[in-house]
Amino acid sequence: MSLPKLALSATIGLGLAASLAAVPASAATPDHTTAQRGAATAAYAPSGAERADTDAFIKAVMKSALAKRAKSPSTSAAVTVTYSASQAPTFRSVIARSTQIWNAAVSNVKLQEGSNPDFTYREGNDPNGSYASTDGHGSGYVFLDYAQNQEYDSTRVTAHETGHVLGLPDHYSGPCSELMSGGGPGTSCTNSQPNQDEINRVNQLWANGLASIEKQTAAAR
Repeated sequence: MSLPKLALSATIGLGLAASLAAVPASAATPDHTTAQRGAATAAYAPSGAERADTDAFIKAVMKSALAKRAKSPSTSAAVTVTYSASQAPTFRSVIARSTQIWNAAVSNVKLQEGSNPDFTYREGNDPNGSYASTDGHGSGYVFLDYAQNQEYDSTRVTAHETGHVLGLPDHYSGPCSELMSGGGPGTSCTNSQPNQDEINRVNQLWANGLASIEKQTAAAR
């Protein structure tokens, strides 16, 4: 579903993305927010447009990370993606856990808190839940909604949204063992670990860089 507010914006996440007042977004992918939406999200299947939104987000983050890597080459094979949690102090420990989960799982990309971030975490109240967003120019953020993080396991919510940063789309019809199934399995699901297929996909994306994203986008058309 799209919410046309500003060109070149893309939003994906655990809630039907609505923009923050200061940061408009143009396209949204719905996910779980309230019990009333549970049945709909469980049967939800992403459209081609929403897959493109996910591609836009990972592409923006990857461009930013690879541009910094080119300026300061690293001996590590992994690409470092830098984030800031300064705008989400309530969730700092949860963010740290979710990034540790991903860093322990994948080998071709590493998340690291630092200055000049490739993306940021933000917090607040949004009736549409948590989501990940980009303006299409390398400026991305993950928004964490207070109410949703009380209804659902907060580490799962945050790790799920971070999965979007790393290039994974939503797959609500999946089981609880699949991190990107989001709210499909219901509020009782507390799994915050990506499964092997999700781990392999992230490693593949970051091993092949932007060419892999372009190929994925073309295949989805």
